[in-house]
Amino acid sequence: MAFQPTPADISVLVSAPASGRGGEADRGFVNERRITPTWTLFQLKGKLETMTGVPPGTQRLRIKVPGRSDQWAEGDDRIISEWGLVKGSEIEVHDTRPQAMRPNFSDLSSVDKYVLPTETYESLPNSVLAWKKNQKLGRFDPNTASPEETLRNQVEKDQTEVSDKGITVDKRAIVLPSTPPHIRRGTIRFVGRVPTIPISGLPREMEHTEVPAELRPIWVGIELDEPTGKNDGSVGGQRYFDCSEKRGVFVKPEKVEVGDFPPLGLDDDLDELMEEI
Repeated sequence: MAFQPTPADISVLVSAPASGRGGEADRGFVNERRITPTWTLFQLKGKLETMTGVPPGTQRLRIKVPGRSDQWAEGDDRIISEWGLVKGSEIEVHDTRPQAMRPNFSDLSSVDKYVLPTETYESLPNSVLAWKKNQKLGRFDPNTASPEETLRNQVEKDQTEVSDKGITVDKRAIVLPSTPPHIRRGTIRFVGRVPTIPISGLPREMEHTEVPAELRPIWVGIELDEPTGKNDGSVGGQRYFDCSEKRGVFVKPEKVEVGDFPPLGLDDDLDELMEEI
């Protein structure tokens, strides 16, 4: 019996289109693979399953050989060399399953995510938290004010702003920053604490505790002249003043400027009247 040399493997590209069109821009997967020419088409599909995740029974292969027209490979018992594969050829793997039956590996919404327990994280010796402890940074700095002191200082700052600026109910005001033509002006309808607005930057140790009323920041509720606000004077199901939808806004005292700001439209009408005179 004459010696039959083992056919040399051929290096080809294996691709899987991201969509059914199969265009160059649609290739969602491209890799290089050595193919043995004596494999049957069914054997090849079994090898390609490990690369593409497409079961052999739902694969349809398009063979792309340089200088030739594209060919659809049919007949699982045929030898792959029948399609004239050469180096630089490409095998495009198409999934014939309906889109709804294909696994979606990019959708992570249904994947259970591991959350490291707080107690475990705080016990780790090589975490950012451990480094802050060693360096006495942030809340671990002995000179840093306690969370209660921080909140109390903010309340005192709010009260000073309200007093110094003369922020009271029924006064006219604009919301800062305001520059023409984007000037939001309106009438102050509420000055006080708003428990239904979360406190930003709340220390971790106070996240699950009820913050006393005296430590809550002060907010200024304004009824705007135009519907550029965020609410109707209510937040979190609690009403603090009445106004039309999208005309209510709550801002911190430092973002309020009280003054003689006539309602939008009145000053414009006055300018037109002066021009006529």
